[in-house]
Amino acid sequence: MFLVATAWKQDRGDGTVMVATEVLVPGSAGLEITVVTVVLLAVAGFAAGWVDAVVGGGGLIQLPALLLVPGISPVQALATNKVGSIMGTTVSATTYYRAVHPDMRTALPMALTALIAAIGGARTAVLLPADALKPIVVVVLIGVAVYTMIRPQLGAYDNLRWSGHRHTVTAMLWGMVIGFYDGILGPGTGSFLVIALVAGLGYSFLPATAITKIVNLATNAGALMLFIPTGAVVWTLGLVIGVTNICGAYVGARMAVARGSRFVRIAFLCVVGALILTLGWDVLTE
Repeated sequence: MFLVATAWKQDRGDGTVMVATEVLVPGSAGLEITVVTVVLLAVAGFAAGWVDAVVGGGGLIQLPALLLVPGISPVQALATNKVGSIMGTTVSATTYYRAVHPDMRTALPMALTALIAAIGGARTAVLLPADALKPIVVVVLIGVAVYTMIRPQLGAYDNLRWSGHRHTVTAMLWGMVIGFYDGILGPGTGSFLVIALVAGLGYSFLPATAITKIVNLATNAGALMLFIPTGAVVWTLGLVIGVTNICGAYVGARMAVARGSRFVRIAFLCVVGALILTLGWDVLTE
């Protein structure tokens, strides 16, 4: 619920009256929230939900938008971002589950190890300089982009490399590695999950994205459980981006299902390219 406060100030010189209006957000003491800010966050939430549903990487849009809120701290932005992401990912995961029927024998074990590893990574993050990992991540992302581009048939069809327990164990190991990275740093987690499922396990892009949504839901929930006790979540802003994230996620998931793996592959390369530019710029300017 938003409260609108209007302040009246009379100018004694010429008798004119000045009116100042601002939006007051309950539970966001110290933050300067305006109508423009709310609209910006709503638009960013929709765009992030769409991108996240198609291939992951919505945080590239949503998190910077939250950081533009005057007075918000990086921790508050990260925590609030998780609220919106969970709401949108829940919708996209449900949409994919109904339309694509992802392999839950892969998704659930992978989500479990990713969740545990993400919590461990988050606790490790306070001990390690996470920024030191960014150059390595940029190099890996460049490798992922090149590998995907030079193999045009990659992810076009399902061609699983293993079966049975070996397949499940491999999926769990990938979940553990990428979940730990998500806890320490985070950017590109969805892209790494997709390429692990496509190149590492042999799924096509569409089923890989469907499985990724389930794993993402687990890691985001784990991160939010760590943030809630600290009081870092700005719940009203989280609900704003969450509602529009839901709308974007539904549209994105439906579009991906309708257009198939080729469309998801193109979106994947675009998001990886954006990640390379974003993280590369951070490395050069730090």
